[in-house]
Amino acid sequence: MAQAPAPAVRTPDRPVRWTRPATWPREVLALAAYWVAGRVLMVGLIRSGRTEPAIEVHRLYHGWYRVLRTGTFPVDDVTWQYPPGAALPMLAPGLLPFLSYLQAFVLLALLADAAVQAALLAAGRGPGRSVRGAWAWALALPLLLGLPYGRYDLLATALAVGALLLLPARPRLGGALAGIGAMVKVWPALTVLGTPRGRTTRQAWTAAALSALALLLVLAACFDHTLGFLHAQGGRGVEIESLGGSVLQVARQFGWSGRVEQHYGSFEFLGRYVHRISQLSLLLSAAAFAWLLLWRVRARRWTAATPYDAALTAVLLFTVTSRVISPQYLVWLIGLAAVCLTVESTTQWPVALLLLPVVGVTTVDYPLFFEAMQAGGWWPTGVILLRNGLLLTAALWSAARLWRATASPGPAPRATDAADAGAGAGGGDDAQDDPRGDPDAVPTA
Repeated sequence: MAQAPAPAVRTPDRPVRWTRPATWPREVLALAAYWVAGRVLMVGLIRSGRTEPAIEVHRLYHGWYRVLRTGTFPVDDVTWQYPPGAALPMLAPGLLPFLSYLQAFVLLALLADAAVQAALLAAGRGPGRSVRGAWAWALALPLLLGLPYGRYDLLATALAVGALLLLPARPRLGGALAGIGAMVKVWPALTVLGTPRGRTTRQAWTAAALSALALLLVLAACFDHTLGFLHAQGGRGVEIESLGGSVLQVARQFGWSGRVEQHYGSFEFLGRYVHRISQLSLLLSAAAFAWLLLWRVRARRWTAATPYDAALTAVLLFTVTSRVISPQYLVWLIGLAAVCLTVESTTQWPVALLLLPVVGVTTVDYPLFFEAMQAGGWWPTGVILLRNGLLLTAALWSAARLWRATASPGPAPRATDAADAGAGAGGGDDAQDDPRGDPDAVPTA
C-alpha cells in the first residue's frame, strides 16, 4: 500500500530574527541620555562650590592633599580616619594641574561613574543577564544630588564593582582590585566573601591579600605615619544618623540631656549612655561578622549571582551596625545592588528595589533636614527613623534571602544552576577543578 506523501514544509517569507539586537541600541541610547542628563545635574549642583560636598573637597580633601605631598599622612588631624590607600584619590587631582583641585576631583569622580556605568552595561549582556543593573546605577545615583561627586566613596565603589564583575572569569585580577579597594576604604574586601569554594576562592583571596600588602608596603616606604589613622578611628562615637543615633534622637525628645557636637569629623552625640550604645554597635558588627562566617561555612549552593548577593548582604550588615552611617555610604549600596541586578537569578532584587526609597529618604535627611536634626525635633527624628528602619529591613531581608537560597536545606541544584555556577566559578581556570575533591563544590561543565 503506497504511503501518502509527507506534507511540504512551507518556508517562511522572512527569516526569523532574534529581537534583542534590534532593541538593544535604542535601550543603550535611552540609558545614555538619562545618564548624561542626571550627571549634568549632579555636576551643576557641585560646580558652584557653595554646597557642603564642594566645601569639604575644597577644605578637607585639599588640605590632606597638601599634607600628603610633604611625605606624611595627616596624623595630627583627627578627621583622617581612613586606611592609607585613601591617599591615592586625595593625590590624584594633582595629576591635572591645569584644573583647580575641586574641578579635577569632580572630573575623576565623573570618569569613575562612567566606568561603572559602562561595566554594568557590558555585564548585562548575554544569557541569564540583565541591563537592570545599569539602569539602577543610572537612576539611583542622582537621587543623592551632588554628594557622590564630593566624596571619594565613588572611587572606592568603582574598585569594588570592578572586582565583583571580574571575579568569575579572572579571579586573580578581581581579587587584586578588591585588595586595593580595601586599602582605600576597607569595605571592598567584602567583595570576595562569596566566591565559590575551590580554586576561585584560593586565587581571589590570595590576590586580595597580596595586593593589599604590596600597596601598604609601597605607601609605608613613601609616607610617614602610615597606620596613624587607627588612633582616630578608635575614638569615634555615635554619629547622629546611625542606628544607635536614632535611639538617642528619640531619647532626646523625651528629656535625655545629651548634646550634639562636631567630634572626629562628624556630628556625634555626647552624654550619658553614648558609650554603651557605641559598644553595642561594635558588638552588633562582631555578630554580623560571625553570621557571615557561619554563612560561608554552611553555604552549599552557588549560582552566578551568589558572589554578588553575598557582597551586598555583607556591606548592608556592616553599614547598619556601624557607629556612623554617613549619606555617602549609600553610594556603596547602590553600586553593589546594581551588580546584583545584572544577573537574572539574583536573590536580592527586592532588596535592591527597597534601597531606592532608602536613597530618597537619605537625601531628605541630608541636606534638607540635617541642621534640624542637629537641633532636635520630631520631624527630623521621624525622617532618620524611617531611613534607618528601611535600611535595617533591607539588611535583614538580604541576609534571609541569601541564607535561604544558599545555605538552608533544599533540593539539589538544577542543571542550569550548576552551569551558571560553573560560569561564575572562574571560567576556564576553574573548569579544571575536580568536584570530587570538594564534596560541597557545584560540578562545573
